[in-house]
Amino acid sequence: MTLDELRAEVDCGAIDTVLLALTDMQGRLQGKRLTARHFLAEVAEHGAEGCNYLLGVDVDMATVSGYEMFSWERGYGDFVLRPDLDTLRPVHWQEGTVVCLADVAWEDGSDVAVSPRQILRGQLARLAARGWSANAGTELEFLVFRDTYEQAWHKGYREMEPANLYNVDYSLLGTARVEPLMRRIRNSMEAAGMLCEDSKGECNFGQHEINFRYADALRTADQHSIYKNGVKEIAALEGMAITFMAKYDEREGNSCHIHFSLADEQGPLFHRVAASVESFLAGQLAALRELTLLLAPNVNSYKRFAAATFAPTTVAWGLDNRTCALRVVGHGPSLRFENRAGGADLNPYMALSAIVAAGLHGVDQGLELEPVFEGNAYNAQDKPRIPTTLRDARELFAASDIARAALGDDVVAHYVNAADVELEAFAGAVTDWERYRVFERL
Repeated sequence: MTLDELRAEVDCGAIDTVLLALTDMQGRLQGKRLTARHFLAEVAEHGAEGCNYLLGVDVDMATVSGYEMFSWERGYGDFVLRPDLDTLRPVHWQEGTVVCLADVAWEDGSDVAVSPRQILRGQLARLAARGWSANAGTELEFLVFRDTYEQAWHKGYREMEPANLYNVDYSLLGTARVEPLMRRIRNSMEAAGMLCEDSKGECNFGQHEINFRYADALRTADQHSIYKNGVKEIAALEGMAITFMAKYDEREGNSCHIHFSLADEQGPLFHRVAASVESFLAGQLAALRELTLLLAPNVNSYKRFAAATFAPTTVAWGLDNRTCALRVVGHGPSLRFENRAGGADLNPYMALSAIVAAGLHGVDQGLELEPVFEGNAYNAQDKPRIPTTLRDARELFAASDIARAALGDDVVAHYVNAADVELEAFAGAVTDWERYRVFERL
């Protein structure tokens, strides 16, 4: 939707609300509901203010210590939400509403360096300096429950009813049980300007996936964030609940596979310039362990990395091999690689930034691509392993010269602190598992 189209919709009474949203460290949309006339008169040109703590809180929106840019001592002032009018689009599932994503800036106009959208813009600028652009597609899995979010809370998120009670991977019969919800999601996202390709069932009970056509990397991250927020809202309207937890239970986890390729002014690059894909892919292998934190940001993320679950454990690449962390697929102009390490809880801006940073490291260092892995990568004994805990990933990221060279010391420190906050909360928690094991038996 253009600004002129929005103005016409407002004048005729069809639109009355604009959601102005930034994407926070956790990949969530945060912001304000503005009257559409106020947005057109003031905010579209000048922006709006938001408390800078939005990029310095934990998952529960609690203010936490350790951030250089945001603290009680600094007063938690404002930054500016600068609308990116290219992202303006209708929110079909909310009456009379559109959404516009914002870049985050300080009052002097400079970027807030730790903002995920600004981080990705910076990495894409590094590609552009070489005459390259990035195309990407994210594949998000999720679990659907017949409980509402309120019922789930009162149950303590236990004994919930999955929308399917058996494996519906590729099943048309099983997915028909949830088709009213899935159809509403597909059609709503199409109405919001996203090119939906398909939906399908997955292995875990109530697990599903909806896929969209690839786009340039920034647009993909934007659509990912809007879609993820919208899916939860639509599920709530249907009296259901959805989770994007990387590992909800002992069965299969929720992944976010990322398909990635490069292009130049002549079009797709990988099939034309073999050296580009080889060094870029070699960089993925070299940097994956150090940058895993940006693909798996939470304690729960690491429960997903289990053998024979279609989640990778081995840093290897293969040709259409789903046991490897990196899978090369497609042919001709569609040649691309798929990063299979990320879970559905990742922040798409940070994950794509990690992929670009890793690839450019490979190009800059002239890394040679190791031989393709054939066979079952879960059984590979001579390959590096993906970190198995958030603490391990945090230590690797904090010590990473690759991360510091690509992202800067301030960004590294900010996201290391986010991991520390998560680890501290985890260390202090008493779990159901502990109560079950110890309450009566010891």
